[in-house]
Amino acid sequence: MSLLLHIAARYLLPVLILFSLFLLMRGHNEPGGGFTGGLVAASAIALYAIAFGEGATRRLLSTHPRNYVVAGIAVAFFSGLVGLVTQGVFLVGVWDNTPIPIIGKIGTPFIFDIGVYLAVFGVTLTILLALMDEPSVNEE
Repeated sequence: MSLLLHIAARYLLPVLILFSLFLLMRGHNEPGGGFTGGLVAASAIALYAIAFGEGATRRLLSTHPRNYVVAGIAVAFFSGLVGLVTQGVFLVGVWDNTPIPIIGKIGTPFIFDIGVYLAVFGVTLTILLALMDEPSVNEE
């Protein structure tokens, strides 16, 4: 692979991950959110995978991508339970009135977005790594 691609992937990975977290944090008040942030994070890992290959990408993730999917679904589900316990309605928004810098007021919609972020990240990488694992037509 190209030296330029290796260098670009190495430097763009943290920048794209930070941008994905920015999209996640502002998403419950403005455009962005868990879905968009998860796709940007997965795109960063995809760039790394193209530059360094499947093995290096799996080592970078340190766990199977399906674990991110499971964690994301669990976080989203438990954010819905908060509303069920406090107000008797599943997935109703429950807010803490203490403002947090950059994020604003935190509530269950933000926690739900974190779950969506993790699930989208995991599903996208599961598909990507499965496609990278397939032998190409020319290799057969």
